[in-house]
Amino acid sequence: MPAMELTRNRAALIVVDMQNSFCADDGGCGKTGLPIQNLQKAIDPCVRLVAAARAAEVPVIFTRYVYRPDYADGGGMIKHLIPELRDVGALQAGTWDIEIVPKLTPEDGDFIIDKNRPSSFYATNLETMLNGLDVESLVVCGVTTNCCVESTVRDASHRDYKTFVVQDAVAELDEERHEVALRSMDMLFADLKTVNDVEIAWGVHNSTAATAAE
Repeated sequence: MPAMELTRNRAALIVVDMQNSFCADDGGCGKTGLPIQNLQKAIDPCVRLVAAARAAEVPVIFTRYVYRPDYADGGGMIKHLIPELRDVGALQAGTWDIEIVPKLTPEDGDFIIDKNRPSSFYATNLETMLNGLDVESLVVCGVTTNCCVESTVRDASHRDYKTFVVQDAVAELDEERHEVALRSMDMLFADLKTVNDVEIAWGVHNSTAATAAE
């Protein structure tokens, strides 16, 4: 199957759910006992991608998983699947838990999409925003590979965006699920790339590599 061409033209970077809850030692998900240290592996690669996007003048879109303080919008996740999230007060609107990790703090000109389901497209204005930005290609990084990343990637593919998953800038709680999700997305929904691939395609490889080395 021929690979799609990745360029900076009409592209956007989507950084999925790189939040304190998922990536900080004292975040809500860690308090439930989930092995969030596996998710922390995505932080530095995402930092490189965000730097590359800004250098290439590619829009940066951060997504955040956010629930109402009363969890009325929690649905099956809160009621049945991981009620421990409610028990520890995870992902509540207006709290430190939902904020993007400090290394990836959004800047003026970046975009933030809040959601309460795995897909970044479900019940959000993401598609409207992408249309307004005249985007046709999406580069996706963040957490978790098997849940919010894959859900977003599948929905992007269904909307006919050229979609690229940066395989060394996504992470999952379980390594086996991570690998299976990558293979699944690569089969039908996206092309897999590395951070280096993206930097080179966007023409910023030398500058971002030098910055990362400092």
